[in-house]
Amino acid sequence: MHIEHVAMYANDLDTVKNFFVKYFDAKSTELYQNPKSGFKSYFLSFDDGARLELMNRPSMEDAPKALLRTGFSHIAFNLGSVEAVDALTKQMHDDGLCVINLPRTTGDGYYESCVIDLEGNLIELMV
Repeated sequence: MHIEHVAMYANDLDTVKNFFVKYFDAKSTELYQNPKSGFKSYFLSFDDGARLELMNRPSMEDAPKALLRTGFSHIAFNLGSVEAVDALTKQMHDDGLCVINLPRTTGDGYYESCVIDLEGNLIELMV
């Protein structure tokens, strides 16, 4: 058994899609649209086979996202090396994204940094 995909709602589908394409080399499907419901989505695929569905529909609720909350907390990307974590963290910082934790070794042995994406979601860059 494996997780087939994870999905998240986004206010600006194209901007969020482009974020994952730019920083994580995601491959995107064409935009799916349901004209009756207004639902729209992209499926993003990553090199290891993981998939992320980005979704949007009219009248979504967009409550503030506390970092410490119940439910799904973050997406973690294993970049394969300490150098890759350092480089992508620097690139994201230089591009104006909010880096909330600089690269460091955590108590459970990961080397990681934490970045907030364009819609307030936590992204871990790790190895």
